[in-house]
Amino acid sequence: MAFVLSKAKGCWLEDVDGNQYLDFFAGIAVCNTGHCHPRVVEAVKSQADKALHGFLGSSFFHQKPIVEFAEKLKEISPGDLHDGKVFFCNSGAESTEAGIKLARLHARKLLILSFLGAFHGRTFGAGSVTASKSLYRRTLEPLFTGTFHVPYAYCYRCFFKQEYPSCDLFCLSYITRVLETSVSKEDVAAVLAEPVQGEGGYIVPPPEFYPRLKRICEEHGFLLIDDEVQTGFGRTGKMFACEHSNVVPDIMQMAKGIASGLPLGAVIAKKEIMEAFQPELHSSTFASNPLSCAAGLATVEVIQHEKLSENAARIGDFMMKRLHEMQNERRLVGDVRGKGLMIGVELVKDKKTKEPAVQEAEKFAAEATKSGLLIAITGTYRNVIRIAPPLIITEDLAEKGLEIIEGVLKRIESL
Repeated sequence: MAFVLSKAKGCWLEDVDGNQYLDFFAGIAVCNTGHCHPRVVEAVKSQADKALHGFLGSSFFHQKPIVEFAEKLKEISPGDLHDGKVFFCNSGAESTEAGIKLARLHARKLLILSFLGAFHGRTFGAGSVTASKSLYRRTLEPLFTGTFHVPYAYCYRCFFKQEYPSCDLFCLSYITRVLETSVSKEDVAAVLAEPVQGEGGYIVPPPEFYPRLKRICEEHGFLLIDDEVQTGFGRTGKMFACEHSNVVPDIMQMAKGIASGLPLGAVIAKKEIMEAFQPELHSSTFASNPLSCAAGLATVEVIQHEKLSENAARIGDFMMKRLHEMQNERRLVGDVRGKGLMIGVELVKDKKTKEPAVQEAEKFAAEATKSGLLIAITGTYRNVIRIAPPLIITEDLAEKGLEIIEGVLKRIESL
């Protein structure tokens, strides 16, 4: 069910007929500060009176909001990325293109390892490292060479039919096996990973997964590219999801929640790595847009001043508790997983066989919209309810949304 949007404010959307919808989608985890946050709107209006376009790499001039936002991104980034360098682009897919190119230039190697279930964008380079759905590659092969996919820690549907924690994260041991049999480690530039898989189904790996992946990279001399496009800017309860594991990547990609809805992406990397990135090798006419950077600076300030990361952690815990109760009560709910306000509810036809409840998930999304809740379905099988409301959401609004979710599940189960 689709509608024509008239306006959006906070956690609410309104269509042209005056119907209101509670937003549990946030434009795919984009509007982290809520829709049209006054501070972001004012920053955009103020910048619009000064300049609408500007290029940071210009030999003629710089602009204050672009430089200030680059400094702010360095300030909030983990570890020695504080002293790194920032490259601006226009989207998450472009940040992937930049991250891959940067890793190859610095390492002077070709291969990029990424994960089954990963989503990094739909451009040719980003699509080559994406493996969440085969339809993204249909009729487009061959994509770029030099990419290799390995299984992610999707414990609910383990690729190797193992059980956590007795498996000892066999999926990571498999990387070593790949390097012994299929891929020469001397040819690998980097490993590209999401700390929580987004499009793949909001898959949260065990807490030791990311630190051990980082150690594998260090042991073999690979760069770790951390894709924070969907997990960043407070979504998981930290400014960036890699902070939950105390992992500092070599390159970090970001977009979506970076500017509260304006088009912007960025890559930050350690200084010695970014030095391989010369303007002649990679750039964009519209990157470093001053309107988007002004919105980005205001967005980060709102997240910090209003403690939205902390709110995401608190409300996320509240919602997870209620959803686990539903998991015990509702036959369609096979798995509940999440971190902060990035929560996945996987629907199955049978809890033993775990057969994906694809049609039921499609019906759920349509019925939820009819009931006044905007929510999306994701996952490789399109059977995962994606819960990603604005980070300003209150416990009362969270409860309201959960009541709609439970009511819709009951109706679908009764059919």
